[in-house]
Amino acid sequence: MPNFRVRRTLAAVILALPAATLPMLAQAADAWPSRPIKLVVPFAAGSGTDAVARITAKELGDALGQNVVVDNRPGANGAIAAEIVAQAAPDGYTLFMTTNTTHSANPSLMKKLPYDPIKDFTPVARMGNLPFMLVINPKLPVKTMGELIAYAKAHPGMSYASGNSTGIVSGATMGRMAKVDLLHVPYKSTPPAMTDVIAGQVPMMFVDVAAGSANVKAGKMRALAVTTAQRSRLLPDLPPIGDTPELKGFDITSWNGVFGPAKLPQPMVERLNKELSKIATSKDVAPKFEALGFEAFGQTPQQFTAFVNSELVKWNRLVKDAGIQPE
Repeated sequence: MPNFRVRRTLAAVILALPAATLPMLAQAADAWPSRPIKLVVPFAAGSGTDAVARITAKELGDALGQNVVVDNRPGANGAIAAEIVAQAAPDGYTLFMTTNTTHSANPSLMKKLPYDPIKDFTPVARMGNLPFMLVINPKLPVKTMGELIAYAKAHPGMSYASGNSTGIVSGATMGRMAKVDLLHVPYKSTPPAMTDVIAGQVPMMFVDVAAGSANVKAGKMRALAVTTAQRSRLLPDLPPIGDTPELKGFDITSWNGVFGPAKLPQPMVERLNKELSKIATSKDVAPKFEALGFEAFGQTPQQFTAFVNSELVKWNRLVKDAGIQPE
């Protein structure tokens, strides 16, 4: 009989433990965030991703009740920033707003990568697309893609600047498809590349609309076409590059999303995804994104994970088809 009472008492204690710990777990979840969150960006201030990150940081901070601070870490085609986030603690205080540069193209563009785009990160939310356009120095005597191709053929070795992987791959793809000899001039980030295109040091580049639209509107650069297969709703007057016969089938899209380090707790992932999706689809925030040339929309963590995996395959093919050798 005593043994039965002991067993019954022990069982009652064990059954009570989960119930007792629930309030503690709930309290811990409610306590996050209790200090500022760092949103790492792999490109310099003034880039398209930076502009989107600053709007997102302000809105996310308001939603979470804590400051979200943008931390620009440009260099090595985004690999420096990616490594920082990959090595960060999965505590919800270090997030990464990045693009296809770090998570789609770099594995094919770089021989040695200090991070794994799949294993070292937790996909949180895809925020949208960053349409790219081909821009030239306005003094260049061309106004259409056909004229640009003819000019490039007449001037072998014509150079193009790039500040990210989309710019690198777009230029190489154009050269291969149009059968023109183009010289790639890499930059640490987009702003200095644009500066040299405006100054005429480099005649052209592929730039995201968010970063380049102001200079195009000011007449400092001339936009010829978008890199997407269809016209962008944000740039309805610009034709797709693929409309040019020599470049039929050209279709390169840059995306933007938020990641955390690997093993970010699921409750944090769900909370962040909920808030980021609200921001991306908010009627109040949408005009701010559109003014940058950013096509925002929401996506679940599961959808984003599947998308990232498919983009790795796609960009591997784009890099190989363009004839780019890993460096």
